[in-house]
Amino acid sequence: MNVTALALLALVSAQTPTPTTPMTPTKETLTGVPIGTGKTKATITIASPTGGWTVDRMLKVEGTVSDPTIDPVTISINGDRYLIRTSSGRFVRSFPAASGKNVVTVIATNKGGTATAQVTTYGQIPSVPFRTVLTSDTDGVYTDLHIYEPTDTSVSGDLVDVQKMAHVYWANTESPSGGTFYLNEQEGSFDQPGYGPYLYVHRAPPRGVYLVTANYWPSGDKAHTVGTLNLTIFEGTPQEVRRTIKVPLATPGTTRALAWVLLTDSGAQIYAPGVDLPPSVAAAGKRSVWPKNIEAATAGVNKSGADGGGGGDW
Repeated sequence: MNVTALALLALVSAQTPTPTTPMTPTKETLTGVPIGTGKTKATITIASPTGGWTVDRMLKVEGTVSDPTIDPVTISINGDRYLIRTSSGRFVRSFPAASGKNVVTVIATNKGGTATAQVTTYGQIPSVPFRTVLTSDTDGVYTDLHIYEPTDTSVSGDLVDVQKMAHVYWANTESPSGGTFYLNEQEGSFDQPGYGPYLYVHRAPPRGVYLVTANYWPSGDKAHTVGTLNLTIFEGTPQEVRRTIKVPLATPGTTRALAWVLLTDSGAQIYAPGVDLPPSVAAAGKRSVWPKNIEAATAGVNKSGADGGGGGDW
């Protein structure tokens, strides 16, 4: 080996980190759900619901976790996952209740392990035909949920026009047909950045084509997140359809079409762009009841960043 080669080898060695000095990101640059720092597995106490029966349309989930460093806790209601902030170990949030069984599971994780607690309550209420939940796995970001409902003019012939759909979101929480948007409210603070959840329900959804989108606004060093969309259509009936869609979000201020939902008298269909085959292809030559321009409409939504600036109307 000549002198030049030795010099290059020494330069490379000097610039390469050794195994004994790993490069660990600081806490502020981490994304994902953190765990508590306590070394003893936590104890969870669920104060509400207490079990039994309820006639309330909203289900209040409230309790405490013994390790106050656990923030957030994970709450599962009939399999739908939510991340809920804690304050000095206390958590509280209300959710639309399901008709029939509501199995509420609270999960809290720290360095000592994962603790769980569960309670079941039964709702003596009408079923919710359309429910949408959007959550994020990263703190310090806004992953705004936007719902576009069908109107008398939103579909003309075989084409859908998104701009003629009814827009329901954080600044317009009630639709003309009865759709309801629930702000991300915890401990008296509305629309906190972070995990969500953002909720939307419609108890008498009109038939037609719906669009579900997310508008992403990170803050600081949070470069990306994973948005999780849970859709439940015609809950508690033979036509029930459930779907979970996970979508990475990385570009600030952009809008992503997460799902199209088609409601007909015979049931519901869900199309997740980028995940499913387009309806025109999936129909395999058969007559499709979807609008013919679904793919073009999706491209227009994704390209435009239509809800930019915090989710303003088009």
